[in-house]
Amino acid sequence: MTVHLQSVRLGRVEASLRGSFPFSVPTIQKLESLTFTTPVTCLVGENGSGKSTFLEAVACAARLTAAGSADLEGDPTLASVRRLADRLHLAWTKRTRQGFFLRAEDYFGYVQRLSRMREELESDLEQVKADYQGRSQMAQNLARMPYMRELGELERRYGDGLDAHSHGESFFTFFQTRFVPDGLYLLDEPEAALSPLRQLAFLSLLKETVAQGAQFIIATHSPILLAYPGATLLTFDDPPVRSTAYDDLEHVRLTRDFLANPAAFLRHL
Repeated sequence: MTVHLQSVRLGRVEASLRGSFPFSVPTIQKLESLTFTTPVTCLVGENGSGKSTFLEAVACAARLTAAGSADLEGDPTLASVRRLADRLHLAWTKRTRQGFFLRAEDYFGYVQRLSRMREELESDLEQVKADYQGRSQMAQNLARMPYMRELGELERRYGDGLDAHSHGESFFTFFQTRFVPDGLYLLDEPEAALSPLRQLAFLSLLKETVAQGAQFIIATHSPILLAYPGATLLTFDDPPVRSTAYDDLEHVRLTRDFLANPAAFLRHL
């Protein structure tokens, strides 16, 4: 099993920054270093605990491709996070250029961009047809070739297009088509659009990709994803960040108690 990113260490933070976001987040304040020892690491904690902020900063520091959003270097929503990223020191056992960073809320924009890309390629083909009217078939074919190649690649990966499926189906299809061997994947709440059955299928996809040398660091609230066999679970509640057991997670205990007796919870509504 491969671990590409071995550890993350927070370097010196200037006094002038310590009271500002994200350095004011308790888990970031007490962050020294985190070591990744397994191919799948799950970050868990309540909203505002700092897990997503940490994940975004690591993605920026690793210069990962952003799937579904603007380039990380130019994304205005990550301006403050990049200050944290600049002070992170990453240690690698095997530096990889494969993989990406994905926030669930950015996915819809990604689908829209794919749809626009397809429309533009189809429009370009129509323009070629008009521009090359009356010329030889060979000239027309040569002019069409780059656009047909790009359209063919889109169809190979996504069939009729991600926008032709339900949100959950397209989300899962995206992972199926974009996970490649030897990649590093930083995922923020990938369960957001996935049904419980799809989450189980996602676990199977993780296992398959891990066997091909991939590493995953996932911020999640899902008890299903947190149950991935052998995953390291890092809790961002009650800093400093520390490893914890599945059965000790509040997310797991609360979900289990609710499913065992929902009426006990709902009668207080």
